[in-house]
Amino acid sequence: MKLRQFEQQQNYIFGLTFANGEFIETDLTPLIKDHVNATELASARIDQDWGCLEFKDGAVDIEPDTLYKWAKSHISPPH
Repeated sequence: MKLRQFEQQQNYIFGLTFANGEFIETDLTPLIKDHVNATELASARIDQDWGCLEFKDGAVDIEPDTLYKWAKSHISPPH
């Protein structure tokens, strides 16, 4: 399930919109904190070919199916 759009909400919490139109807000801290520090979160972008979320000019990326499964099982509560 490719990622179509994202928005960094707060720290490691991202709002993600997938190819099926589903929007999920999730905390990516456990998934990426060891590889992406808080100041590097601003480097987030979508790889247009693969539909994955990547950081640090592609040095760190999250495969789209992995990201979708993570988001579905780690939905952030409304704030």
